[in-house]
Amino acid sequence: MGTLSPRAVLVPTLVLVALWAPCVVSRQPNFIVILADDVGWGDLGANWAETKETPHLDRLAAEGTRFVDFHSAASTCSPSRASLLTGRLGLRNGVTHNFAISSLGGLPLNESTLAELLQGAGYSTGAVGKWHLGHHGHHHPNSRGFDYYFGIPYSHDMGCTDSPGYNLPPCPPCPRHSSRVARKDCYTEVALPLYENLTIVQQPVELGSLARRYAEEAARFIQRASDSGRPFFLYLALAHMHVPLTPPVPPAPGRGVYGASLGEMDALVGRIREVADSLGKGSTLLWFTGDNGPWAQKCELAGRLGPFVGAWQRQRGGSSAKQTTWEGGHRVPALVYWPGRVPAGRTSHALLSTLDIFPTLLALAGAALPPHRRFDGLDVSPVLFGWSDVGHKVLLHPNSGAAGKEGGIEALRLAQYKAFYTTGGAMACDGSTGPEERHQPPLIFNLDRDIQEQEPLAVASREYQAVLPAISRAYAQALQDIAADNVSVADYSQDPAAIPCCSVQHVGCRCHGATQDPHVENRTPGLCL
Repeated sequence: MGTLSPRAVLVPTLVLVALWAPCVVSRQPNFIVILADDVGWGDLGANWAETKETPHLDRLAAEGTRFVDFHSAASTCSPSRASLLTGRLGLRNGVTHNFAISSLGGLPLNESTLAELLQGAGYSTGAVGKWHLGHHGHHHPNSRGFDYYFGIPYSHDMGCTDSPGYNLPPCPPCPRHSSRVARKDCYTEVALPLYENLTIVQQPVELGSLARRYAEEAARFIQRASDSGRPFFLYLALAHMHVPLTPPVPPAPGRGVYGASLGEMDALVGRIREVADSLGKGSTLLWFTGDNGPWAQKCELAGRLGPFVGAWQRQRGGSSAKQTTWEGGHRVPALVYWPGRVPAGRTSHALLSTLDIFPTLLALAGAALPPHRRFDGLDVSPVLFGWSDVGHKVLLHPNSGAAGKEGGIEALRLAQYKAFYTTGGAMACDGSTGPEERHQPPLIFNLDRDIQEQEPLAVASREYQAVLPAISRAYAQALQDIAADNVSVADYSQDPAAIPCCSVQHVGCRCHGATQDPHVENRTPGLCL
């Protein structure tokens, strides 16, 4: 096991939180949210000393604030992203599991997105990268508050490509003739599409150039928004570190493919930071985090958990990372950089979540929360500014595929205590899965003493008996609050007609001229509405 990086000293709290008011920010700031995919908490050198491939992210940590008890709102793609953009858990916003390439629905249209609300507050809004919240009809990003979109509609392993990259098991390239070979765990029928707004500009995507194109389009959007004189919100949802991995250069000895891909992601973040700084330091808040923990079944192509190994589960089989409610599934790296506003070199131990991005950015923009619904996120501006180090008293962790009903709440955090009413392990590198187990009374771990989640408190112990009533009350109150809320229901029905396809006449929906740059005129106009 590796060693934790030395923790920075907390900035003394000299300002009362009660003095906080939105007027502290004299003008509407720009926002950049960078969401990495399947990244491990230990994939940042600032978090885990053995990681050497992230100098740009480590610099962000040194010049901003690092959050070490920060959590994704779910442990898998679509629910995590839906919660980030709505500030609401899947049981409220309706998104409890992933959407498919043939999904008719998406994030329910009655749910207000962060982009829609910032757009209404005068912001120019752009999304670059992975969407995975529905692509058919009005579920497309352009209909969900984003003025500009460039990216792929779902994960980049959900379609074939001509250069498939590194995956386990390996997947074949797209077929060029009518003979098609099905391959378990691989999408071989339809090529992966790349969109610019409503137009498919490339199918299949050239994965090897995707990171460069994301960086270029993000920089173009920032420059256009800056030239317009309007504040902007950029949501940059990276393909890194999800498989297939496509490192820009042949892997060097050491961490190999994963390390080379991690270095590419780090360089991309560094470039975006440079573009933001060029607008004038202090004008842009940059928030980097991840959608969930590493995908352990991908073995050496999966990220580092750091100390969050879920030892209790590992002893019983299966993975304790992505798709689980163990710390490795939802504790993710998080950095906030805002020169002159967010303290540099600070480490925060506040219990925070991607749910908090929604209300925090709205507060900083001077925009109101939508009425007639409840939110799971908090405005954590005082924590960002170093005035407080207090976050959530209670944080809920929804089931994300490994055990229990998807989206159901059967694990929660109360201060340093983590309670499980259901446990289970996702598929591990060795192919094992952990059995679903129900716990009544719940398993309770004290994370202050047992960050590896190895030994639950003995039920008969004084500590367990002292904390159980508070956990039981918090759990019951949370479920009652959700039941009384204005909740949405996502449409998970599927139809092959919803699959993005720019040319039904060609095998795999291949576009002629699919290698054209999207900024060159007369490109193939493939629409999927």
